[in-house]
Amino acid sequence: MTTNSLPSSVTPRLDDQLCFALYSTSLAMMRVYRGVLPKLGLTYPQYLVMMVLWEQDQLTVSDIGEHLFLDSATLTPLLKRMEAQGLVQRNRARSDERQVIISLTDEGKALKQDAADVMAAVFRATKCSADEAATLRGQLIDLRTSLKDNAG
Repeated sequence: MTTNSLPSSVTPRLDDQLCFALYSTSLAMMRVYRGVLPKLGLTYPQYLVMMVLWEQDQLTVSDIGEHLFLDSATLTPLLKRMEAQGLVQRNRARSDERQVIISLTDEGKALKQDAADVMAAVFRATKCSADEAATLRGQLIDLRTSLKDNAG
């Protein structure tokens, strides 16, 4: 990791940048998902939405957005496509018609079993032990929290 006390005469190298390591790792992870998600008929963002709804069904768009760090302007078109695929239903909340409740359809619920194969394939691709993966995940969450707390 690059420190904050580098001499100004040092030319930054791409391979020394934490941001590039994160970015290129994210790209590599997306390639792995692109190889396994077609089995579910989902894109990666759709898969993330499904993961949230498999944990807790019938959430508002804003609740899903909070889980995924996405705004409703990004989620709405995605959710409309998922509804057209028959994976979710979008209904206005009775208590507040401005809110849209997203619910899994039977087809969307059925995909959960197949998702276990996706998770196993991605885990194998990491070549990490369960402990290594858990440690890395924890470090990344801590980094995300620090970055969010210090963002301008």
